[in-house]
Amino acid sequence: MGGVGDLLDHLTLQDVVSFTGSAQTAMKLQTHRVFARESVRFIAERDSLNASILGPDAAPSTPEFDLFVKEIVREMTVKAGQKCTAIRRAIAPRKHIDAVQEALSARLARAVIGDPRQEGVTMGALASQSQLNSVRDAVAELSKHARIVSGDPNRVDAKGDGVEGGAFMAPILLRSDDPWGAAAIHDVEAFGPVSTLMPYEDITDAVALANRGLGSLVLSLFTNDPVAAETMVLGSGAYHGRMMILDRTSAKESTGHGSPLPVLVHGGPGRAGGGEEMGGVRGVTHYMQRTALQGSPALLSGIVKQWLPGAPKPEGEVHPFRKRISELEVGYTLKTASRTVTIEDIEHFAHFTGDTFYAHMDEEAAKASPIFEGRVAHGYLILSFAAGLFVEPAPGPVLANTGLDNLRFQTPLYPGDSMRVELTVKSKSVRDEEKGEVRWAVYIFNQKDEVVATYDLLTMNVP
Repeated sequence: MGGVGDLLDHLTLQDVVSFTGSAQTAMKLQTHRVFARESVRFIAERDSLNASILGPDAAPSTPEFDLFVKEIVREMTVKAGQKCTAIRRAIAPRKHIDAVQEALSARLARAVIGDPRQEGVTMGALASQSQLNSVRDAVAELSKHARIVSGDPNRVDAKGDGVEGGAFMAPILLRSDDPWGAAAIHDVEAFGPVSTLMPYEDITDAVALANRGLGSLVLSLFTNDPVAAETMVLGSGAYHGRMMILDRTSAKESTGHGSPLPVLVHGGPGRAGGGEEMGGVRGVTHYMQRTALQGSPALLSGIVKQWLPGAPKPEGEVHPFRKRISELEVGYTLKTASRTVTIEDIEHFAHFTGDTFYAHMDEEAAKASPIFEGRVAHGYLILSFAAGLFVEPAPGPVLANTGLDNLRFQTPLYPGDSMRVELTVKSKSVRDEEKGEVRWAVYIFNQKDEVVATYDLLTMNVP
């Protein structure tokens, strides 16, 4: 916040700069000579003309209508509307535009502006007098293309002692009945308690108006119609970093238009800056040096400490389940003996589990399938037999089976076929002094050495 001195002059190719704020400042940073010379990675999250849309089904008196009005008022008054995610454009069906205006005006009129320490005050001041002047200038520009229907940018009744001369401003709602003839309402942002109401003709028109903002951090849609929601998502998804679809069933759990969850993307294309923040692990990757590696499976496995297909699979005399994590070598492999799967095995498994699917029990129906040549073994029978082939039953360093990932069945196993297993240490990690995790690559083969199934087995082991 404020000046940075000569800090930017010392950036190198190993640095990354993240910025949130105005488009003007972001562009100033992007054109800095050091950014260009060093190719400094730059992530911008810029203020944008975010939109909120009332679905065509959300008539007055519906829960979605009320939620739409409530959310717009909240985004206009929280932090005096000085939020990068605030709703700048409220878009509603033309047939409901008057009702929306009436409902918004009534709610905005109840806003109590002044010293937040005063009981009953619901909206405070803008950041500074200069910010107040900037918002007033933006409202004056917008007023050339839309009319003010609620609030006065130059008059406010602020509550509290000593608030005279403070940067207070009443919430300003504008309305444009010709949104395609008023470019300013899609291009000029008043960074304060200001929003412009506009109508749309049909859902296709609503999509186009939302996208006319040329990129935003968030778009919200209030609808109970899944078809309208699908149309909006498919039509507008590429223009907005986050899309919130709110209906009567999700309202109680929703964090709202302007409050993204940490696992969601916070950023957006175009006017929003083209960057991303948060997003869980996805957000972290923006701040990491990423390098692609090429090499043989053996070399790459040694570098990343994970067995990769094609890397050596050394065997030993000791069963891998008898080794502690510290004793296990990545790539260490157990190759089991074979077991023949009989028709009796398949029928016993079917009746024991209740899985009597035709492919396991009806020879003619199985042959009629375009996939099978006759009755086949259950996939889960194959997994069970595989465990029987590689498990070491006696107590030892393996404490528990904790999961199975990435299971794929690749080749059917028919009665009379045999199966064998290769169990390979894929990776390992220690959690604490008592336990850790081993990930095993499991390959199941038939008598022709064709891969029947593959998966990752997870076990909890003694370090």
